[in-house]
Amino acid sequence: MMRRMRYSRELAYDAAPEEVFAMLADPAYRKKVGAAQGVVSIEVDLTPSGAGFTLVSDQVQDTAGLPAIAKKIAGDTTRAVVREEWADPTSGTIEITAPGKPTKATGTVRLAPSGSGTTYVQELDVVVKVPLIAGKLERLMADNIDAGLTAEHTVGVAWLKGER
Repeated sequence: MMRRMRYSRELAYDAAPEEVFAMLADPAYRKKVGAAQGVVSIEVDLTPSGAGFTLVSDQVQDTAGLPAIAKKIAGDTTRAVVREEWADPTSGTIEITAPGKPTKATGTVRLAPSGSGTTYVQELDVVVKVPLIAGKLERLMADNIDAGLTAEHTVGVAWLKGER
């Protein structure tokens, strides 16, 4: 049986769900998030699809600050490909891969009204296929995803206030 770690995070935005969805569907927003996350480079391909969209964000990330065991696997930089497929403005799927590396995170994303604002929820299964230390590396990957979402939330709050 393959191990996996469950990861879940909720973010609150002070804007209607349709405004948050429009922000998420804007390539300029996605590039600004990448800059805030400190990525070395980012390519964003966002394609409308029915009521939703498909996003592929191909990023090169610096691994400075990672523990030695993680750097041994990742190298000085690592590539992360984030693929989101929003079926409609309320929900979609997400997959985060590092081509050539034994790591993957898959799950769901959704938006829901919450009072006068919106709650964004991301739930993932994080898997690292490295014997003996998979649990530690999964925790590290989840921590990095969490830090990325914190930066994304900061950019999102400012974006929705008009800071673009």
